[in-house]
Amino acid sequence: MLIRQAVRGDETAIRAVHMAAFAQPGLTTVPEAVLVDGLRADEDLIPALSLVAEHNGEVAGHACSSPALLGDDSKSALGFGPLGVLPEFQRRGAGSALVHATLEAADALGFALVVLLGDPGYYRRFSFVPAEQLGITPPEPEWAPHFQARTLSAHKPENCGAFQYAPAFERL
Repeated sequence: MLIRQAVRGDETAIRAVHMAAFAQPGLTTVPEAVLVDGLRADEDLIPALSLVAEHNGEVAGHACSSPALLGDDSKSALGFGPLGVLPEFQRRGAGSALVHATLEAADALGFALVVLLGDPGYYRRFSFVPAEQLGITPPEPEWAPHFQARTLSAHKPENCGAFQYAPAFERL
């Protein structure tokens, strides 16, 4: 499995990954696919943090990050996700590789925090903790049990406050 930065021309494969990864019976619109399209249209996908997992030359997974507002700070935090992997590659390390690559790249870029809404059982292995432990509040209070953050090297105690995702998240 090769992890690389997404490039122009990957858009259709990336959309297919999210459509398949989050498919549900009776659901014709997959919010995660719509979200990635919206982030791309708004130019809110951070190129160095839009990563694909490639298997035998085919895109098998995708993870992306977008700018976020933390309190009045627009430079320290990232919104992570969605993370999607084709069903036939799930539980084979592609998702973990994408998360690790994202965290390493975000750290190298000088970000202080990566924040996400996801399954605590899955993200705990990457040292994510409930965001409230770091003084970060979710946009929606009912998200708190699944709203998590991971500190990076540049983190400081003052990196806290109300978290706001990029505008595409609000349009879902």
